[in-house]
Amino acid sequence: MHKDNPYLPSLATIQGIEDLTSDVRLLRVTLPAGFSYLPGQCALLSILGVGESTISITSPPTQPEYMEFAIKRVGKVTEAIHEAEVGEQIGVRGPMGNHFPVEMMRGKNLLFVGGGIGLAPLRSMIKYAFDRRSEFGHIDVIYGARSPQDICFFKELTESWPQQPDTAVYLTVDRGDEAWSGHTGFVPAFLEEIAPSPQDCLAVTCGPPIMIKFVLQSLEKLGFSRDMIYTTLEMKMKCGLGKCGRCNIGDKYVCVDGPVFSFAELGELPNEF
Repeated sequence: MHKDNPYLPSLATIQGIEDLTSDVRLLRVTLPAGFSYLPGQCALLSILGVGESTISITSPPTQPEYMEFAIKRVGKVTEAIHEAEVGEQIGVRGPMGNHFPVEMMRGKNLLFVGGGIGLAPLRSMIKYAFDRRSEFGHIDVIYGARSPQDICFFKELTESWPQQPDTAVYLTVDRGDEAWSGHTGFVPAFLEEIAPSPQDCLAVTCGPPIMIKFVLQSLEKLGFSRDMIYTTLEMKMKCGLGKCGRCNIGDKYVCVDGPVFSFAELGELPNEF
């Protein structure tokens, strides 16, 4: 956050670009001076003359040389970001919101349940746990996409992450194709099929709202208590400072009181998310 004006973005230089899917692009940018964050926090990325958009930080703070953002092309701002090239500068404002309960997660088994671009904020915490592996227990990653072509971070999910100590990765797609030999089906049912143990385990989920809704129900069915289930609602954020009112749910502002909430906290809010 700019120390004098929270509305003023810092400039970051694009160091690298990778296409994760046909409409999701990974940007690696320089870390602005004084910018520090924890897994689960967001930033507002801006293109001069176009606007800004809230994007979750998908890299872990254990890699302090840069930040990464997985950006889905959905509107004029994200379209402009997709058109940016290596060496160009973009505006970065943040970090915004709270973060995953890192201290609470230490010493526990971790379950990550993601869908689509919802893997982006989870990836920050997943890679943080890998980088500080001795501080966490067993790690399960369950991820689903609409089709094999829509799988984000495919190489990490299929190559590097399964090689991590005491880690299991499970993939599913809504609809397979002739080349797909993996599991086919929706994430909540796949989660119940795998049936990870809730014993000393904290679960984190992010994905399309309808997926989150049913994943939360499935986790409860598996015996997870609501105070051991977390999700993130950053899609509702706009200004990031609790001023525009776009993200309020009851008496909470997602950008100030979230975007990370426990299932127990969500249960106390109006059913508007």
